[in-house]
Amino acid sequence: MTVEMFGQLFGGIGLFLLGMQLLTNGLKQAAGRSLKATLERATGSRLKGVLSGTLITAMVQSSSAVTVATLGFVNAGLLSLGQSISIIYGSNIGTTMVGWLVALIGFKIKISAFALPLIGLGMVLRITGNNSRPAHLGTALAGFGLFFIGLDFLRASFDGLSNSVPLAEFGASPLALALFVVAGIAMTFLMQASAAVIAIALSLVHSGSITLAAAAALVIGANVGTTTTALMASIGATPNAKRISAAHVIFNLLTGLVGLIFLILLASLLNRIDASDFDLVTLLALFHTLFNVVGVLLMWPLTDRMVAFLKKRFRTEEESEAKPRYLDNNILTTPSLAVEAINMELARVSRICSRMSREAISAERGAAGRLEQQFESLSQLISRIGSFNQELARQNLNQEISETLPISLRVSRYLSEMARLASRLPDYYPIFEQIEDSGIRSSVHDYQQAVIHLIDACEVREDQAIQGYETHNMKRQMEREYQHLKSHLLDQTLSSQLSPADSVTLLDALSHIHRLAEQAEKASRYWSSTTPVQHRAPLINNAP
Repeated sequence: MTVEMFGQLFGGIGLFLLGMQLLTNGLKQAAGRSLKATLERATGSRLKGVLSGTLITAMVQSSSAVTVATLGFVNAGLLSLGQSISIIYGSNIGTTMVGWLVALIGFKIKISAFALPLIGLGMVLRITGNNSRPAHLGTALAGFGLFFIGLDFLRASFDGLSNSVPLAEFGASPLALALFVVAGIAMTFLMQASAAVIAIALSLVHSGSITLAAAAALVIGANVGTTTTALMASIGATPNAKRISAAHVIFNLLTGLVGLIFLILLASLLNRIDASDFDLVTLLALFHTLFNVVGVLLMWPLTDRMVAFLKKRFRTEEESEAKPRYLDNNILTTPSLAVEAINMELARVSRICSRMSREAISAERGAAGRLEQQFESLSQLISRIGSFNQELARQNLNQEISETLPISLRVSRYLSEMARLASRLPDYYPIFEQIEDSGIRSSVHDYQQAVIHLIDACEVREDQAIQGYETHNMKRQMEREYQHLKSHLLDQTLSSQLSPADSVTLLDALSHIHRLAEQAEKASRYWSSTTPVQHRAPLINNAP
């Protein structure tokens, strides 16, 4: 390869990547809310997810942009993991549009006849558009023109390459095809753009520098190589981001392996196709599309299993807490053990709720997101306890055990409400921070500490029996402090030391904390009734 050829290749790749970047950014900006709206419609079914992923990726020419948007919807709860994976499937199909653009336009007509006018028109729209949608479309048009000019340089650099680098002589052996796959992976990793590698493969086939089978192996490598981007993006990311990245890796690795196996079996047949009878560039673009479509068809029946597998991976501490530790369907036939398991699980829920409440009342910085995630995880655990309770109720139970089951549901309901109130308490942090009067600030702080002491006393501990009498007395004392604080705030409002709006908001916040304490005390009060009489701890310590 001469210096001139290398310069054309290097510059052509640069122009191609620059054009792709401008095209993608322009289309994303021009699309605006339509990308979000299309993804929202994907929540209907898995098939809609595939179609939406295909459409959006073909529209904006960026599977990474679709993946990032999908991740945002998953974290917001608008898409399930299964639906997001179907969008990932569709984005892989959508990326094949680049191959068709190259095959149907790039090598069929004279590039300068339309690429240069597109760049000129695009820049006119960009300059006169004032950051409007026409301006973004102008950026996309300019990128589209650069895309094809870069492709033209690629095509020119590969003309005559076979004379200096005999790549076509590598043959169609399994080892040779595997090496081309590895080359495609490496090139995609280095350029971080599978579209550029696919364009190179199409250019090589067009110039006759490599065989059709070898080019197909490069395409498979480019598809697998996109997983390196997903892996790098998942470092330090949220669990959902890691799961989506893992799904992308699993899909591309499995489909790549299947594609390579079939390519090895069909290599000799593909290499015997006469270029004078068939357009090899179009056949390669067709292979790229079929390869991804077949991959989706192969993975479709395995998606549910993959989702179940991924949900068990990359778990945070909060998500791990949502998994029951003591509930086991095998002990349902032994009701006394099953009741004890429910009791131990509820004790664990009590400790989690107490921790959440202390954190919420203490107004720790950055607590809002953490408390919300903990509440969602705890809701799953409480739901599982309720289901286990129902299963146990269907067994042949004696009267004493039957009487404990509704009480267990009552306790779990109090704990669930306690966790919900704790997760919502950060909404009131601004009003606490705005208190200027030192007397009010001190009174509010004392009341918060009283509530925390009550919650500590109500928490179920393995080494300590719940003393219902003690917690009830603490609640009565806290109630007196609450009423005194309310009266103090109303007096301050009447004397204009506190604005009416701030007074209402602060009273709402204190009422919120008060309800949280009430739920904790109720859970404590009913706690000792969740086990049969002969196993209950005394409510009052009778020791001298």
